[in-house]
Amino acid sequence: MDFLRPASWSEALETKANHPDATPIAGGTDVMVELNFDRSRPGTLLDLTRVERLAQWSRDPRPGGAVLRVGAGVPYSRLIEELGTSLPGLAVAARTVGSPQIRNRGTLGGNLASASPAGDGHPPLIAAEAEVELESVRGTRTLPVSEFFTGVKRTALAADELISAVHVPEATGPQQFSKIGPRNAMVIAVCTFAVALHPRRGTVGTGMGAAAPTPRAATEAEEFLAGELTESRRWERPDPLPESVVGRFGELVARAATPIDDVRGTARYRTHALGVLARRTLGWAWDEYRNGTATAGRQGCA
Repeated sequence: MDFLRPASWSEALETKANHPDATPIAGGTDVMVELNFDRSRPGTLLDLTRVERLAQWSRDPRPGGAVLRVGAGVPYSRLIEELGTSLPGLAVAARTVGSPQIRNRGTLGGNLASASPAGDGHPPLIAAEAEVELESVRGTRTLPVSEFFTGVKRTALAADELISAVHVPEATGPQQFSKIGPRNAMVIAVCTFAVALHPRRGTVGTGMGAAAPTPRAATEAEEFLAGELTESRRWERPDPLPESVVGRFGELVARAATPIDDVRGTARYRTHALGVLARRTLGWAWDEYRNGTATAGRQGCA
């Protein structure tokens, strides 16, 4: 196995262009597991840990609201510590990832590149309408996160491309995330759900994990809830949500799922659980909206 270690981003892109089959590695929390269990044996590893640009983030003020450009090499621990207020949904999800050691090593870019349907970072990114920045020696392009995943552990990355960053709109309302697993920590999710309220636009974002071949939004549920909040003028006067609205939201989320049976849970259980998570996270988010409180405090693990 060849081991390549570029010192700069330009060198990394050139190396990937010359070695399109090379497997990128940053935190290594997914790649090393595959190697240790002999599930993967790449001919070349492309180590990106020396590329400082990947470990940086910046805030871009825009007329419609600021956007955070988060480098693909920023680890989960820094997402929690440095971006918890700006990207609360992502921070809550990051708290549920592995152990402290894994959160110190694992990166958002690596999570995206692995493209697991159960990836914890994916649902809050979809709910926040984030975009993935892809780069090669040919240039740079961005894709909505929802379009980045093309199948189970498959992505829209070209052979010579690397993930350089994720562009995430700064939260303008409450965001929440919840996860069900066989235990409370260091576990692959049975299913996950994220919700984001966008009061300035009068819209709602959702994201589901381990519920389909790829992470996805529950579009019908989003449209239903946004319509109810607008029609009842609850964006301006945030009264308690009727149980009928919360229940219908959960039903529509569950209906959007197409899960499978596997060792962690049955499709029937996942469908039921997603409805529960949808109602629960909506309740948390709406309480925060009503009370005007910050959104980064809950652990989010069911």
